Amino acid sequence: MLSSTRTAVLFPGQGSQTPEMRDDVAQARPDLLDAVVDLVGDDPFARVEESTAFAQPAIFCASLATWSRVRDRVDPAAMAGHSLGELTALTAAGAVDELDALKLVVLRGRLMAESGAASGGGTMLAVLRGTPSRAAALAARHGVAVANDNAPDQVVLSGARESLEGAGNDARAQGMRAMMLDVAGAFHSPQMAAAVAPFRAALADTAFRAPDVPVISCATAAPFADPARELADALVSPVRWRETMGALAEQGVTTFVDAGPGRVLAKLAPRCVPDVAAASATSLLEHADVVA
Repeated sequence: MLSSTRTAVLFPGQGSQTPEMRDDVAQARPDLLDAVVDLVGDDPFARVEESTAFAQPAIFCASLATWSRVRDRVDPAAMAGHSLGELTALTAAGAVDELDALKLVVLRGRLMAESGAASGGGTMLAVLRGTPSRAAALAARHGVAVANDNAPDQVVLSGARESLEGAGNDARAQGMRAMMLDVAGAFHSPQMAAAVAPFRAALADTAFRAPDVPVISCATAAPFADPARELADALVSPVRWRETMGALAEQGVTTFVDAGPGRVLAKLAPRCVPDVAAASATSLLEHADVVA
């Protein structure tokens, strides 16, 4: 078992989906599959690429299914989640009941989809091979928001498409890479403002308790103090993933386990914190000797 004194478990957000994740949920947590189909009113796994309203509940369920398979192999000192993954981390840490969290995720996805459509259908731009300060300067010049500070060389901007196109051209002229993301919404930006109040109301009606292990908020890079307030605020706040990873490293974490579908966070970990070990939960299951 991976030691609790040096391991953190990470839960991803959108963009981590894999083709096999529905089958994984059906095998490991058929109860979650039944629950999410009932709450969404359709099979969200079949419609992940259509909208965040489907992607979020599907990825949440896939992450919890993965965690249920690997939890006996990992004794974490802390947990953290990227955007949507914050709710998954709080659930895995025992701070909120699974069904309550799933209801929140379904609502969150729907509200964010509606807010994105109502605000003019913004999108997101990944800026690579630069620095967080250069990306922030780009955002300021073009009137867009820094949405995700993912790694020293990867920042995602959020806003109106035409403004992001200008920022992308500017970035390329400076020797950076820029890539428009296939998302229908300017997430973690003021364009999500309409989602905040109704999500805050639902959070206020949800019972939260102290987690079994500390859960670090990716919006504050500090342990959650008031999940109901912080999860609502996070809808319009940037994801400070680089700082979150640094905060975990400062707590003595040297091993990171990505418990979601895919390997998005496992790949980001060594870019944020040099000389750390990072693995997907799937790899731990495939190579049991690693954690013996």
